[in-house]
Amino acid sequence: MTERDDWELEFDHRWANSAEHKEPSARARMLAARWKENPPDPAPFRADPEPSAPRRSSWVSTAVVLGCVAAVIVLLGYAQMRSPY
Repeated sequence: MTERDDWELEFDHRWANSAEHKEPSARARMLAARWKENPPDPAPFRADPEPSAPRRSSWVSTAVVLGCVAAVIVLLGYAQMRSPY
């Protein structure tokens, strides 16, 4: 037999999917048991997000990044100028 035939015999997905009864996963069973005693509070499908702090302009972020890059360039140029080699 080829390796492909071994794979198909070991993992026959068509046979598994045609099963009449499908057992729920362990997590589903755990949640069902937990919720039977203590049901969860109702929640909307997509709750409104919490209000967040106002966002700064993208220009401020751009200026900060460009300022840092310029400072590094100047610092490296100064270090290059001060070195004896």
